[in-house]
Amino acid sequence: MEPLRPGDPARLGGFRILGRLGEGGQGVVYLGESGDGEPVAVKVMHRGDDERARARFVREAATARRVAGFCTAAVLAAEVDGERPFIVSEYIAGPSLRDLVSRYGPRLGGELHRLALGTATALAAVHHAGIVHRDFKPSNVLIGPDGPRVIDFGIARALEASTSATSQVIGTPSYMAPEQFYGERAGPAADMFAWASTMAYTANGSPAFGDDTIPAVMRRILNEDPDLGRLTGRLRDLAAACLAKDPAQRPNAGQVMCELLSGTGGFRHAFTPG
Repeated sequence: MEPLRPGDPARLGGFRILGRLGEGGQGVVYLGESGDGEPVAVKVMHRGDDERARARFVREAATARRVAGFCTAAVLAAEVDGERPFIVSEYIAGPSLRDLVSRYGPRLGGELHRLALGTATALAAVHHAGIVHRDFKPSNVLIGPDGPRVIDFGIARALEASTSATSQVIGTPSYMAPEQFYGERAGPAADMFAWASTMAYTANGSPAFGDDTIPAVMRRILNEDPDLGRLTGRLRDLAAACLAKDPAQRPNAGQVMCELLSGTGGFRHAFTPG
């Protein structure tokens, strides 16, 4: 946590603001405290953002509330009509997956398998709620004491609203599926592509198609095979299936979850497209 800066709020919606946890494109995330002393995370929208940014922020609050609380940081309160909209959510006491790997190195063995299963289960819950995350990546997975939680639904879309193509490319290039670069529909299969690249990052310290220049990453994603490095066995096979160029060939989150639960041996099952 960093100290508060001049201009940072001291209180918001009855929550005391204690310090800064981080800052991104949408806003600043603070560590706060409820009236009964419970820690909370408070995301505050940047000043001066336009109405489109405000609409995304409002959508994030509504979207996060649709997802099962066990797999994300539960939304506790939100104020989206004021001068500086904010969302108050459960505080997850743990690092992001990106920070965990950056600080302590790649995860292997049982820990890697648990992370794979936990994140696949979380995505199954997200998709069951009718949501496509569209920016699943290591920095959007928090490692809490009770397992991984998926956060940041700032560019998520409801499934019923994501059926038409868009000319705007949205996401983080190293974890984006080919169809996102083409401006095509980004459905649950795009999240599974991102999940597989995230698992490659977790095992190797880099995503499946690298993280250097955007043109180089795009070229690899569109034209080359993934580098799965130290992924082995069933998890390697599942990651390779999720990284298929054609979204119709990728397994869905529930199928991945069941395969990971099924125990030993390499995966040989035919998947129903998802």
